[in-house]
Amino acid sequence: MELDAFRELLTPRGQEALEAAAEIAGDDPVAAVTRLRRTYDADLTSAAFTQATLRRRAVEKFGADAALMYFTQAGLEQSTRREVADHRARRIAPGSRVADVCCGIGGDVLALARAGCVVEAVDADPLTAAIAQANADALGFGDRVSVRAADASTVDPRAYDVLFADPARRTARGRTFDPTAYSPPWPEVLEMAAKARAACLKVAPGIGYEFLPEDAEAEWVSHRGEVKEAVIWCGGLAGEAERRATMLPSGETMTPDPALGEAECGAVGRYVHEPDGAAIRAHLVAEVAAEVGGRLIDPRIAYITGDVAARTPWASRYEVHEVLPFSLKRLRAALRERGVGNATIKKRGSAVDVERLRKDLRLSGGESAVVILTRIAERPFALICTPS
Repeated sequence: MELDAFRELLTPRGQEALEAAAEIAGDDPVAAVTRLRRTYDADLTSAAFTQATLRRRAVEKFGADAALMYFTQAGLEQSTRREVADHRARRIAPGSRVADVCCGIGGDVLALARAGCVVEAVDADPLTAAIAQANADALGFGDRVSVRAADASTVDPRAYDVLFADPARRTARGRTFDPTAYSPPWPEVLEMAAKARAACLKVAPGIGYEFLPEDAEAEWVSHRGEVKEAVIWCGGLAGEAERRATMLPSGETMTPDPALGEAECGAVGRYVHEPDGAAIRAHLVAEVAAEVGGRLIDPRIAYITGDVAARTPWASRYEVHEVLPFSLKRLRAALRERGVGNATIKKRGSAVDVERLRKDLRLSGGESAVVILTRIAERPFALICTPS
């Protein structure tokens, strides 16, 4: 979508076209576009139908707000879901002046504004900046938010209470896991954060510990069991803990326990616990093991085992029915003997291709099971379990 086409969407005729597109967005796309073309020109039809389609997809991330917002496809894919953004924004004091130096379509800007902050945001792409401002206006935050098209380097972090940065993690070739390939590159983001009184830096959850700045707090956040992001809190926003894991929507949080050493290892017991991904990323597996009185099945694998049916919100629990050295033939026979036709396959420390294994097992039957593929003392094993 071009900037001029987006601006036309904001006009009364554009809003009329959006309403018409919203009514037929679930219909066959060819028929829906043909119907819109009877009233609107090709460019407005395309822009309106695209927005109506993206709004329907955005409900999962933005809830009811999606019906009033504007998106690009890339912007929607990269944006933070509302619950996660709101959690992060609550840590910043209401009334703070915040500089968002790569705002995208404005999902984080909206969360900051909801939390009572005054936000000045920039994005290098003029269309994206215009969409971010339109989203703030549409949701009633225009008096707290101003967005302009500019490079992050034009912002002086010292002029604000808080610097917020969510550097783009996509290149022309797709998603990048190298922080030096972020836009702006990670060294530039850290340089800006060092100048700020306080900073909140949103990064991919798989960021290497070697990229974390000193005297900062790293928080890994999961939502309903899926790790969504890591947040680096710097300056006045850094807490006492070096690392933190947070689960949403409960808001449960965990930090390192200085009294704990390395988790003990031992044989597979009656139960296996799979820690929440945020706790794993934050290197808090020993803390989870302590909560369930468990031990690791291997010192380098984040599966915890025990003989007592302990429960913690920080881990899923499975009852172990069989432990066998991994081989396709042996696993297939064991599952068929149990009448398993539906197997959920999990793995950690295993090189097995799960989709290929699923096909090769050729299961049939009315029972369900969880198969955990892992490594114990350098040997591959399969654990046949059920949720407990």
